[in-house]
Parts: sequence; C-alpha cells; structure tokens
Amino acid sequence: MITHGHADHARAGHGTVAATPETLLIMATRYGEDFTERRQAVLYGETITHNGVEVTLVPAGHVLGSAQAVVRWKGLTTVVSGDYKRRRDPTCARFEPVPCDVFITEATFGLPVFRHPDDAGEIRSLLASVEQFPERCHLVGAYALGKAQRVIRLLREAGWDKPIFVHGALEKLNALYEAHGVELGPLAPATSMGPKEAFAGQIVIAPPSAVADRWSRRFPDPVDCFASGWMRVRARARQRGVELPLILSDHADWDELTATLSELRPGEVWITHGREEALERWCELEGLPARALRLVGYDEEEGE
Repeated sequence: MITHGHADHARAGHGTVAATPETLLIMATRYGEDFTERRQAVLYGETITHNGVEVTLVPAGHVLGSAQAVVRWKGLTTVVSGDYKRRRDPTCARFEPVPCDVFITEATFGLPVFRHPDDAGEIRSLLASVEQFPERCHLVGAYALGKAQRVIRLLREAGWDKPIFVHGALEKLNALYEAHGVELGPLAPATSMGPKEAFAGQIVIAPPSAVADRWSRRFPDPVDCFASGWMRVRARARQRGVELPLILSDHADWDELTATLSELRPGEVWITHGREEALERWCELEGLPARALRLVGYDEEEGE
C-alpha cells in the first residue's frame, strides 16, 4: 500500500501496489510501466479488505494523489498520515481529518521555529524581484513532483500569464498534472529561447540539482531561488547560494502539526521522520500519549 504521492519513498518491485490512480500513474511515469507486477487503483473513500483488516484512503494534501491510510481492525482505527499539510494547495485535494485511536504523524518541521508564511506572499516576493531586476532571469529550484506544479499554479493565480520555462525533467509530470485538471498555463522548454539575453525578465523552474549544475549557466545573471520549507533557516539558504529563498513547503509546519493533533485528540500519537522530540514533548504537555518511531534511511529534505 502506497499512502502518499511522494513515490520516491516507495519504490516497488514484486507483488501488488495498491494506491490512488494518480499515485500509480506517477510511479509509472518515474520508474517505468514495469515498476510492479500488479497494481490496484484505490479511489479516495474506497475501502479494501485484507485478512480482516479494512483500509480506506483519504486525501493527505501533500501532492497529487497523496493519501492517508485509515486502517480499521477489531474496532481499532489507526491513521497513517504519510506526508501531509493542512493549507490549501491548488494542485491537489485537501487534507481530510479522520477521528482515530492512533494517529501516525510526520514531524519534518516539528519545531516551533518552523512557521511557514502565506504562500501568496512568497509568490509576491518572487514577482517583485522579477520587476526589480528585469535584466535578470529568475531560476526557481523546485522538486519535480508536486512543488514545481504548485509554484506554477500559484504564479498563475498571482497574475503571471507569460510562458514559464521548465527543465526537461518536469515535462512528463507537468503533463500528468494537467491531464488531471491542474491548469498550468503556457509552458516552454528552458532550452527554447536561444541566446542568454532572451531569458531576461523570465521565470525558469528546474529541479534543485539543475540549479546548482552547469545547466544554469545558460541564463543571464540568474537570481537563484529555492522553494522549500527549509528556506526558513537562513544558514541553509546561504549554504546553497540561494539569493531569493521562497518558504514553500509540502509538509505541515509546527502550527499545522499541533492544530491537527488538537483537532483529532487521538488516543495515541506516533511520530515519524523529523524533529520527534519537540512534538513528543508538546503531546506530553497536552496530555496526549505519544512516542517517536525511528525510520531508517529517510531523507529529511527529499521532496521538500
């Protein structure tokens, strides 16, 4: 069972993968049609049963097709949230809270310092920089799955109707999002403009690895941007050489994490991959039994 659209954490080999239709398409796009022997599409709200255990998928609000797994067995309800966020995202279904006995939560940004600003405000900062430096190209590093499409859609909502230039690594996923009703507007390959000067005043979106690579040298004095929740930590931005940090995360911030737990008041909280100690302590003060789970091999910045 794949519970979230971030399929990088769920490479499959043999057996059956059960996931939302969108997640199955994303996995096939990234890993090839033979990524698994069998696949089972599970719609939001649909329940499947295995050995007496009922599993229902509900939206997680992370990326297109991302899901929480609601697991019911002998009267016990456990929600495996996967990666999630609570704020609106114009590219995917919004997180759906489900009352439960056990809630398994991520804690990627499980520290009070991580309070993500308004998305629209971050996009306004980007457009203000474009206006301030019309002779330069703005090169935005954004992960190919989910983050890039969200940045594009937010730019459209902010009124940017010009073509947005994209790295080749984004093209298949952009097409998949558009096929599922996410309108991205006019897009063009980042190699299509000819001389450097043609990219002056333009916005280019590429995976973070490409921004740091020689690939980026084709643009005129680019303003390096990076869309990530980790841009709240200025030292990380400086370390990456980011000139314009954009604090845009596909994970819940501290307020969203604590608000979710306050809303659900589960019988027990299990905390995964992140700053478990702070959230565990918050649960203790709130009278919520909690424990941290140690996941091996999880990359804290992947997809962020």
